[in-house]
Parts: sequence; structure tokens; C-alpha cells
Amino acid sequence: MQMDDREFLTRQFETQRGHLRTVAYRMLSSLNDADDAVQEAWIRLNRNHRTGVENLNGWLTTVVARVCMDMLRQRKARREYSLHEELPGKIAPQEVGIDPEEEAVVADSVGLALLVVLDALTPAERVAYVLHDMFDLPFDEIGPILHRSEIAARKLASRARRRVHGAQTPDARSLDRRREVVEAFMAASREGNFRRLLSLLDPEVVLTGDGEAIRLGSTEEVTGAQGVARTFATRARAVRLALVDGSPAMVWASGDALKVVFLFTLAAGRIARIDLIADPDHLERLAVEILDG
Repeated sequence: MQMDDREFLTRQFETQRGHLRTVAYRMLSSLNDADDAVQEAWIRLNRNHRTGVENLNGWLTTVVARVCMDMLRQRKARREYSLHEELPGKIAPQEVGIDPEEEAVVADSVGLALLVVLDALTPAERVAYVLHDMFDLPFDEIGPILHRSEIAARKLASRARRRVHGAQTPDARSLDRRREVVEAFMAASREGNFRRLLSLLDPEVVLTGDGEAIRLGSTEEVTGAQGVARTFATRARAVRLALVDGSPAMVWASGDALKVVFLFTLAAGRIARIDLIADPDHLERLAVEILDG
């Protein structure tokens, strides 16, 4: 590549950097990780000498999205948020190399509540939702990014949209309703009432376990109401109802030692996601109050 070509490519890339960084941030919820994703896109652009790309924005967006999905898949545990760490509007521009105007754009792009909800999605769901609902990318372009068909990409975004919107509705936030659903789920599991379990689960519910939960025997991921119901049928005899960080949940302990926390995400009154947390460091940071004695 000639020097003039490289300079031209650099200028073209810099015009796209802000957009790419915003895309990566909405997918990764971390400015540092977003910068890494954008840098990887720049490296790949240079490696492939893409001076003749007709749609450089589209090519770079595709690369960043795929890099972000790989990074999401490599994360072993759900990200935790601190009011003093990597939240929109809480970072000094000089610390991350952005000017105040760009910081304002990033801060306005997504709020903390949405970041938490997005973090509960699978990598493919999150990428499909962000690209389509936030950046208006058509599904015929999102499909190849995810290595899925257009129809599959559309279903992923739809499933993510239901969870995002459902988690933000008053019904899903209602403490009493959450407790009612979790109690009913625990009772149905203890009784082996498969039909009742199905009625409490979203048809596209996802059950996930962190690394320690998998080591203890949990499956990494189960999708669909049938599979999740089979997983829990007659298997909740030793769990107890609790409040975990103020939200109804189930816990399993051995003696006085907390072993596993079952976190529930509701959408439209049904359980849309169950996360099994068993990592000791993570468990220590949770505020747990046993409710059933």
C-alpha cells in the first residue's frame, strides 16, 4: 500500500471512528472494550488493504459487530456495573481520550437500566437487537454478520426486543408479582408439576449458568420452555426463596454456605431468563435475604 493510499485510508477510517465506537459501546457496555473492538477493525482494514471497498461504513460495521460478538461470547460472567466505573456521563474525557462532545453522544446513547437488560441477552440476541433497533440495519445484512439466515436474525431481534421491553414494564418490575411468579415456579418444581412450570415460562426462555455452576453440573445454556421445565422438574426441593439485591430469587446452600443463586428475569409476567450464579466472588457481592425461614 502506497503512503498516499494509507493516509487516505486513515482519513476515511477516522470519519467512521465515532460511529463504530458508539456501535461497539452499545454492544459491549464498556468504553475500553469498545476501543479495543474499533482498533481491531482498523487492524483488519489495514491487513486486507480495503482501499476499494464501495461501502466502507458497512464493511467496518460488520467487522466491529463480529468482533463484539466474539468478545461477548468470551465473557465468562455477566458484567457488573458500578456508579463510578464505565457508566455514561461518569467518565472524565481525558481518561478515555474523547472530547466532551463525543462523551455527551455516548452518554445519551444508552442508559444504565438498558445496559443491564442488554447484558442479560445472549451475544447473538444483543448484536441483532442493537444493529436493527438502534442502528436500523436491515436483517438481510445482519444475518451474514451472525452467520444466520435473515429469518433467524429477525427472530433473534424479536426475542431480544420482547425481553428488553418486558423488563422495563411496570408488571415485570413489580416486586409482588415477581415474588408470586418465583414462588409458583419453586412450588411447581418441587411438585414436579411440568404443566405448571410451562405456564410460568416464556416460550423462548433461556437458562444459563456461570463457569462455577457448570463445574457443579449445570448445563451452560438451555433454551425454550420445554427444556427449562424438564431441567427444573422435581429438582428444586433443596432451594429456598430469597431476596437477592432486593429482587425475588431462589438460593441453594450447603449448611451456612451459599452455593448457587437463581436470578429471574420476567417479561410480560412470565420468566424469560434464569441465571445460575455460583462463582464465590460473585456470590459474596450479592445481598441475600432468605424469605422462607
